[in-house]
Amino acid sequence: MLSCSQVVPGKEGCMVAARVARHAVGAAARLVAALFVAVLAAGGLVGCASSASVPVPAPAPAAGDAPSADATDAGAVSGDAAAGDLASGSAAAAPSASGALQVSGGRLCGADGAPVQLRGVSTHGLAWFPQYVNADLFRELRDDWGANVVRLALYTAESGGWCTGGEHAALGQLVRDGVAWAADADLYVIVDWHVLSDQSPLVYADEAVAFFEEVSADLAERDNVLYEICNEPNGSATWDDVRAYAERVIPAIRANDPDAVVIVGTPEWSQRVDAAAADPLEGELGENVLYALHFYAATHQQPLRERMAAAMEAGLPVFVSEFGICDASGSGAVDYASADAWVSLMDDLGVSYVCWNLSNKDESSALFAAGCAKTSGFEEGDLSAEGRWLREALSGARPAGGALSDDGGVSDGTPASAALADGVGAAASSAGPLAEAGSAGVLSWSARVRQTWEEDGRTVYLYDLTVRNNGAAPTDGWTIEVPVDGAVSVREGWNGSFDAEGSTLRVASASYNGVIPAGGQLSDVGLIVTGA
Repeated sequence: MLSCSQVVPGKEGCMVAARVARHAVGAAARLVAALFVAVLAAGGLVGCASSASVPVPAPAPAAGDAPSADATDAGAVSGDAAAGDLASGSAAAAPSASGALQVSGGRLCGADGAPVQLRGVSTHGLAWFPQYVNADLFRELRDDWGANVVRLALYTAESGGWCTGGEHAALGQLVRDGVAWAADADLYVIVDWHVLSDQSPLVYADEAVAFFEEVSADLAERDNVLYEICNEPNGSATWDDVRAYAERVIPAIRANDPDAVVIVGTPEWSQRVDAAAADPLEGELGENVLYALHFYAATHQQPLRERMAAAMEAGLPVFVSEFGICDASGSGAVDYASADAWVSLMDDLGVSYVCWNLSNKDESSALFAAGCAKTSGFEEGDLSAEGRWLREALSGARPAGGALSDDGGVSDGTPASAALADGVGAAASSAGPLAEAGSAGVLSWSARVRQTWEEDGRTVYLYDLTVRNNGAAPTDGWTIEVPVDGAVSVREGWNGSFDAEGSTLRVASASYNGVIPAGGQLSDVGLIVTGA
């Protein structure tokens, strides 16, 4: 829900409000966004009431794009908002036409300084699905899907990761081959240092410096390469940690490729672009730098879209280097309406985006059907639901959108863990150490196991929690106590605070979601626990 901290003063606030209102999904979201615009326009918080309020059409789609489902639902916004600095105007880019990329004026641009937009796909872990890095598929992605970028995801940790026993010779050659095949297909390519389970990029900073020194020396003459230096900082990793890491790694790249475009991850699974906007890299270090935002459409919705728009209004160059249309576990139901709203907003703002992932893994975020063994030449029946959606989205035949659940959940856009969205194998489970439901006072709650997996001989559980206020008044902060069967340890959690002690897990509201309306529920709380 909107809070005072999300109100941006002045003309910039009007521009943010207009854009997020245009891309709100569902009746509740549109009502909140409309109220946000109305409050801003009232003049009490910002000075934009003098602008004449007139209906403004949705922005024209980029070349090759079909209008989104809500393209005509622009609402009444000021002319300044419609013609603001963030109107896209981005061209579809290709190395043969746009040359080596640069960052200028908060935008990704071609060699001539004109804004460009990259739209494409990411591989899964190169060690696990190397077969999808091939020349035929890359040409197919360009010709049949309309992609102009591919991302090569090199895991740092996990089984076969670069820093955890992976075959350096084979993985390094696959990166070089992937870059060459992308160039042959006239695609840009992102070399992604895929920090995930290691949480802080500082854990393997020495290895990162050595890797990027080597790969940037090999690829310095290539005009189609971007470097992503830390996929998803998470856990306790802060923006200060990411900054300290970037201060080591970016110079290692620039020593060989002085003008290289570098994508820097942000804390909390690359969701906290606001932290980067408040304290961006400066001077030469900050030149030609983009800042990563990641989302999974069924989990991360209007509040995170608002955060992205506000960061860009503040001048931060944002690149969505990973997204999916399911929830953040990577294996839940898809949300077409939220996905379409994201794409519409990104196209409007000229934000580049890359979808996860090129694999046939049995999960919602894989682009290919689990039973499909092809590595190119994909037909409609070979694709997953996300694969079909993405091909239509990239080729300009975006679907009209699907049903969006509106269950009264309160979301602030902070992360449900993306650890499973691009992690290694996980099996669904219906039982776990936490009680399934309970109540105390006016609050009731339920706990659902989303996924489980084995790690070091122990079972790890990903839980979704729903908290309902059955009272007649809104809550002012909330706490629930969940019975636990056996000892557990909390590995990470989101949208709450968590304290496991003995046979009880105590869960309390975060600073931003303590208010649950009377009769409403909060459905964006979750955690990962390890059983005994």
